[in-house]
Amino acid sequence: MIDFALSRASSPAEASEQAAKSKTVQQGAQVRYVAGGTTLIDLMKLDVETPVRVVDINRLELARTERQPDGSLHIGAMVRNADLAHDPNVVRDYPVLSQALLSGATGQLRNMATTGGNLLQRTRCSYFRDLAYAECNKRTPGSGCAAIGGHNRTHAILGTSEHCIATHPSDMAVAMMALEARIHILNGQSEREVPIGEFYLLPGNTPNLENVLKPGDLITYVTLPPPVAGARSHYLKLRDRASYEFALSSAAVVIQTEGGRIRKARIALGGVGTRPWRSPEAEHALEGKAADETTFRAAADAALRNAKPQRDNAFKVELAKRCLIRALTTVTT
Repeated sequence: MIDFALSRASSPAEASEQAAKSKTVQQGAQVRYVAGGTTLIDLMKLDVETPVRVVDINRLELARTERQPDGSLHIGAMVRNADLAHDPNVVRDYPVLSQALLSGATGQLRNMATTGGNLLQRTRCSYFRDLAYAECNKRTPGSGCAAIGGHNRTHAILGTSEHCIATHPSDMAVAMMALEARIHILNGQSEREVPIGEFYLLPGNTPNLENVLKPGDLITYVTLPPPVAGARSHYLKLRDRASYEFALSSAAVVIQTEGGRIRKARIALGGVGTRPWRSPEAEHALEGKAADETTFRAAADAALRNAKPQRDNAFKVELAKRCLIRALTTVTT
C-alpha cells in the first residue's frame, strides 16, 4: 500500500468537492471515498487501487431508509447492508433485496458494507487483483486480458467483449436491477438521477470504465419504486460453498400473476454477467404466459441465448438456466 492522505467530509457537498480534484472516478482515480472499506482497502493493500487521497464519508447523514408519500423507498448510500437486509420495509415489500443482502459475505462484513459501496464493488477476477499478471485491460487499458485463455471458471458469459470477461460480484445490485432502482448522484450543487439499468457500462473497448460516474460524483441514495401490488419476489444464489462465496449464478425475480398467468415479470441474473444482468428477453418470454415449467424453460433459454462461454465456464449456461427456473418455480408456487 502506498502512502495516502486521509481527510473527512462533513457534508455531501464537501465530499464531492474533494473528489472533484481527481482526474477520474474510474480505475486509477487519485481520490477515493471510503465508507465501510470492504472493497477499497483490500484493493489498496494489493496496490490495485493507489489513490493519493482517501475521503472518509462516514460522518455524512446518509444512513436512513425513508418511505416516501408516493410509496417508494429512499435508501441512503451509507445504510449498512445488515441494517438494510433487516429493515421492516425491505423485508415486507422487497424480500428479494433482503434475501440478496443476506446471501452475501459474512455478518461482520454486512455490518460494515454500505449501499453505495456495494453498488460500486469491483470484480473478483484474480487477474485484476494480482499485479503479477500484467495483462488486465480493466486495470491497465490496452494490456490485454489474461482471463481469456487463462483460468476463467468464475468469469462472465453475458456482456463480455474481446477485451474483458470479468464478472460483476454484487448480490445486492442484482436484486436492485430486478426492482428497477434509481440511483441519485450529487456533484457539487447539482444532482441527477440514473436508472440502475443505465448506471453500469459494458466493458466493450474500455473495461476500465465501469459506470457513468464522473469526478466529484457521490451516490447519495437509491430509490426503490413502490412495490407492485400482489407481486412476489425471490433471490436464489448458487455457489461453490454455502457461505462467504460469490455467485456462480444467481437470479432475482419479481413476478405478478393473475389467474395462473404471469402479468408482469422482472428478471435479473448475477454471477454470469459483466454487470448485474437484466434480461428483457426472459421477461418477454414470461409475460402473458402460463406460470408453468414450459414457460419457465422458455424464459431461461431466452435469457442465455446470447451467452458466450469460455473454456472453463461453459457449465454456467445450464447452471444459470436451472437457477432461473428454480427461482421462478419458488416464487409462483
